[in-house]
Amino acid sequence: MDDLSKALGAISDIRRQLAHSTEFRGYGPATLATTGLFAILAASGQAIWLPQPSDHIPTYLGIWISTAVLSATLIGFHTFTRAHRMHSGMADEMIRLAVEQFLPSVGAGALVTLVLVRSVPPVAWMLPGLWQIIFSLGVFSSCRFLPRPMPLAGAWYLLTGLTCLMLAGNRALSPLSMGVSFGLGQLLVAGILLLTSEKTQNDD
Repeated sequence: MDDLSKALGAISDIRRQLAHSTEFRGYGPATLATTGLFAILAASGQAIWLPQPSDHIPTYLGIWISTAVLSATLIGFHTFTRAHRMHSGMADEMIRLAVEQFLPSVGAGALVTLVLVRSVPPVAWMLPGLWQIIFSLGVFSSCRFLPRPMPLAGAWYLLTGLTCLMLAGNRALSPLSMGVSFGLGQLLVAGILLLTSEKTQNDD
């Protein structure tokens, strides 16, 4: 039994090392592009139904948190199915690694939102910029097993987040601040995934 346990442990270690050194292909370009369209639609809805977001912060949060949850659910479902198709036996390990890389940024974003809204509501205008900066950190932390151009997406979110903070006040809550950043950002991610997957297929 000891020899069997050691053998199984060695196999598990090998699979883990392979997962760490393999490019994760579980994120689908069409799925990421769809989440970009979700952000654009949410921004359009905000522009129509919430012209003064600073006076209705709970509604503003409802729009964007709902959009984030919908996007995360879609990505999670398609990532699970796509990863098992693309990575077969290593799928579960690679999905776990992907979640571990991005989960801290999700948790940080949720906690920052809770603290600012409950403790210092007057600075809630900072949330869009902080969300984008925190999201950029999640992208950067995931880059080591994603296509090489992916840091461009992290840089985009960092730049848009800093720009939102520079706007300050009500302007930072504009529909454009989230629609442009996440709408174009997710389309950029989708484009990178599409181009690199086509290159990989051509190389094969």
